[in-house]
Amino acid sequence: MLGGIEGYLRGYVMRFHLLGLILLAGTAAPALAQSSDRIERRVEKLERDLAAVQRRSSGTYIQPEIAPSTAQVSSGGIPASDATADLTARLDSLEAQLARLTGASEENANRTRQLEGALSDYRLSVDRRLQDLGPVAAQPARLEPAGASSNESSSTGQNVPAASEPASTGDPAEDAYLVGFRQWEAGQFAAAQKSLETMAKKYPRHRRASYALNLAGRAYLDAGQPATAAKILLSNYQADAKGERAADSLYFLGQALIALKKPTNACKVYDELQSVYGDGMRDWVKQRLPKARQDAKCL
Repeated sequence: MLGGIEGYLRGYVMRFHLLGLILLAGTAAPALAQSSDRIERRVEKLERDLAAVQRRSSGTYIQPEIAPSTAQVSSGGIPASDATADLTARLDSLEAQLARLTGASEENANRTRQLEGALSDYRLSVDRRLQDLGPVAAQPARLEPAGASSNESSSTGQNVPAASEPASTGDPAEDAYLVGFRQWEAGQFAAAQKSLETMAKKYPRHRRASYALNLAGRAYLDAGQPATAAKILLSNYQADAKGERAADSLYFLGQALIALKKPTNACKVYDELQSVYGDGMRDWVKQRLPKARQDAKCL
């Protein structure tokens, strides 16, 4: 009788263990399925992000390097091991593609900013020359290139194109100023200094006298002679504070003082410029004054 009871108990214990294994399998399957679902959602999100980056950078969409798996689900609702491995591989591939595309997009944006900066600098350079020339009467275009008949050197010692002689405007003072302007534009600073100072001395009451002395000061500054430039620019402002380039002369006087390593004096000049002319200074000067003050470390 005891042997029968022991056999019954052993059978009961075995059934209890089998029931426990079945219950554990039942809880493991949903957990694995939920893990697979989470990975699938991550993959789908990365695929959407990848598509967005690709459209933003090239306007096209490229299929992921690893396509969604067609692996079957094993019996009992548990995903097959190769399906989970496939999802992980898709996830790694998409993350790598997204990182590459994001880096390329940032590099392209940086290149675009550099090109925009270069274009802006070029426009400012052209604007400076056009503004300093000022309004002049229309002149017929010359057919021969500048410098075709001369190898005159600037004060820097380098050969530069000779300035072309502008056609007569009918105003001797205007013509004299334009000669000096063309020489300065061609980099012939010594010749420009002489022409512009002569013009201002000969026609002191002409509106171009203010232009001529301002540009003469700039020619000395460009030639590396800031002390002489400062003297001429200051005299242009003091002689005719209402002249059309008097405000410009104050601005370039500040530049000359910075070149002479006198930033404190330069700040005083910039203060004078702002106080006397304010919004009345032309835009070319107004746009550059903040940086000039910053370079001089003005308070």
